Amino acid sequence: MSRYAQVAFTQNVRRVQEERGSATAMERLLTGNPGRADRMGVAEAEFIGARDGFYLATVSETGWPYIQFRGGPPGFVHVLDEATLALLDVRGNRQYITAGNLRGNDRVALFFMDYAHRTRLKVLGRAEIRDPGEFPELRGRAGDTRTEGQVESLLVVRVEGFAWNCAKHITPRFSEAELAGALERVYERIDELEQENRELRSRLGARD
Repeated sequence: MSRYAQVAFTQNVRRVQEERGSATAMERLLTGNPGRADRMGVAEAEFIGARDGFYLATVSETGWPYIQFRGGPPGFVHVLDEATLALLDVRGNRQYITAGNLRGNDRVALFFMDYAHRTRLKVLGRAEIRDPGEFPELRGRAGDTRTEGQVESLLVVRVEGFAWNCAKHITPRFSEAELAGALERVYERIDELEQENRELRSRLGARD
């Protein structure tokens, strides 16, 4: 049984699946050992480790969802083991909505996006905020690669389930780093053409 499906496919979700004809196809995700958390493998660890940002969703005590983007250098989200993610949380706009929501409800959803390759990894888990000073070893591991800024806390996520998404509706987008390699030859060719242009102008000037 996919723990992700067990959590996500509530009774109301199953009713909609039945109404719209996908219940049978989704049934296969609900068979097997119930209650066991999904375990991340090499593919998940490598994918998460290559991301320079992700979306984090929490829910307030009044039931309102909140989504925040967290960014940093690739690898700032650390896969500690097959069931645990961690990162050093740095000071932002100081609204602390995510931190406040986690005090009342530790359930979170994380979206890791690779727009260039139209790939998405969805993670459901339970998060806690820890004092970095009380967990120096964990801070050291999470601080190997981290977002720049003043560290305020450790965010630790215990993964319950995850699912890879289809690429159908993901619009390809490319970061500056991703474009740099592809554009390198273009810039080289522009330099070559500019040099050739200068030489031609020089020759034409010499004829005058």
